[in-house]
Order: sequence, then C-alpha cells, then structure tokens
Amino acid sequence: MRPMLASSTTLVPRGEGWVHEVKWDGMRVLADVSEGRLRLLSRTERDVTVAFPELGGLADEYPDLLLDGEVVVLDAGVPSFGAMAERFHVADARRARHLAQSRPATYMVFDLLRLYGVDLTHRPWSERRATLERLELGGPRWQTPPVFTDGEALLVATREQGLEGVVSKRVESIYRPGVRSPDWLKLPHRVTTSVVIGGWRPESTSPGGNRMGAVLVGVPGADGLHFLGRVGAGLAGRAGSVLLKSLRPLETQTSPFAEQVPAEDAVGAVWVRPVRVADVEALGLSSGGRLRQPSWKGLRGDLAPDDLGSGSGGGSGGGSAEDPNEEDR
Repeated sequence: MRPMLASSTTLVPRGEGWVHEVKWDGMRVLADVSEGRLRLLSRTERDVTVAFPELGGLADEYPDLLLDGEVVVLDAGVPSFGAMAERFHVADARRARHLAQSRPATYMVFDLLRLYGVDLTHRPWSERRATLERLELGGPRWQTPPVFTDGEALLVATREQGLEGVVSKRVESIYRPGVRSPDWLKLPHRVTTSVVIGGWRPESTSPGGNRMGAVLVGVPGADGLHFLGRVGAGLAGRAGSVLLKSLRPLETQTSPFAEQVPAEDAVGAVWVRPVRVADVEALGLSSGGRLRQPSWKGLRGDLAPDDLGSGSGGGSGGGSAEDPNEEDR
C-alpha cells in the first residue's frame, strides 16, 4: 500500500470540519505489524526495516496493526532532514544499530489504517484518530503527536519553532491510498522539491576541481529531463564530499537535460546519468522556470526518477516541470 498524500495550499483552511497537525521534516513510513513481525515501508513500498532497529519495539505494542507516520531525526528538538536522509539509505544492519545509538530516529504516528485485521481506511479520519489515541502508543522512539483546531495559530507557532509547516485534514475524510487528495492540505514554510541530479560543478577555488560546488538539477517531463537550475547552498563540507563520492561512478560525456543548459550554468559541468533523486528547498519557481534561492536538503533513497515523472499525479505527488513540489505528505 502506498500512503495517502496531501495537496498544496496557500491558506490554512478554517472551520470545524478541519483539524491541523505539525508537518514533520522527515521520511514518510508505513509501519506494518503482523504476527509479531514489524515491516517498515517507504512511500514507494521499499522495505526499510533494517535501517531503523530502534523502532523494532513497535512489534510488541499490538499483534496486528498498520500505522502511517513520519520518521524524523531530531537535532536540538527540531527535525533534521540531512540526518534523516543519512539514516534512510542504510542497508547494513550493523551500521544501522550504530546510527540508532548516535542519531536515533523517532516515529511520529498520525494515522491508523488497520487494527486486528480490520481495514479502517474507509472510515472517517475522526474515527481512525479516536481509535489511534485509544491505543496509547508511546515508546522510547515513537509517539502520537497532538492535533489542533486552530490552524492559523499552529502555522505561526511552527514558523517560530523552526518546524516545516502544517498539514490540515478534513475530519470526515477517508484514507485513499496512493492518492494526492484535497481532503489533506499541506502548507510548508519553505517548499521542498524533489529533483533529479543531472550534473555537478566543482567549487571555483577547489584545487584540481575535487570539491563539490553545486549540482545541476531538473524534473522529468514528457520529452526528458527539464533543467531547473543550480543548487550550491548547503553543499559545503561533508555534505558535498559525500554527494560527490556517490556521483563519481555515474559520470557521462553528454548532458542528460532535454534542453541546452545555459552557458553560465554549464561551464565546468560534469554530467552524470540522471538516476539520483534529491530534495531541495526553494521559494518556488521564477518566471523563467528556475528554482528560486534553492538549498540542498539531501538524497532521497526512497524515490526514483520515475516517481517524479510527468503527470504521475497520485502516488508520487506528480513532480513535473509544471508542479515540481514533492514532499512526504
């Protein structure tokens, strides 16, 4: 099952028919407990159980349930997407156990989709939420965060606290797996966009061009990868070094972009096969179709370029040249 996704909005909805939650800056995960065994599934249905051994105790809470939520790594009480991205890629159980000690993850549970073999997706959110709260899920690394009735006040509070934003939900909404629904609305303070890396440029002062300066990114369209611009902010130091190491084996002689990349962006560029997906933050798109003031967040091991494909709509969130926004809810 793929999770239900939220549509974008520019205003927090008002009225008694809506409730509001904190939008966490992490990775969307379904936690499936059956016959005493826990499986953690990414938004693209990839099994990521091995990456988060600290969540194993969920299997002892109830013998059968399916939860929806977001896995976050907190840094001084605020979710760190960069730290989360590092955790999400881990496939080695020994390294995962080490990271679980040094940078533990927390599972923020916000929905209940199955309990004791009963499918709850066709029941209204208000009923699912009431049942979830009665479960009193609370472990060392998982919790059920509160919901709020005043969305505008929550929007202000999340901005002041450095959180990502707000998700608003109709209290009568059913759960529609894999669908981006207007019954759930997201309003981030700064838009997160999933993009495909098509090349990189060395730092201008780097001896021999061995340090990452920026990546060249785009989104898939009907006729290929469309260029969205250059992202350099956030790639200084270790983040750039780790990324460069992962891009080196992908280097190629030709540009993967559908259109000619402007000379000011292409100068010194090293092209790569467009198989790596990453998240960047930006202030939307300029009139010329470029990302405005983008900054690097991290690689997305749970997404492939096809998940951002033109017109993909429901399951992936429809990351396209017209609507590149791609978030976890």
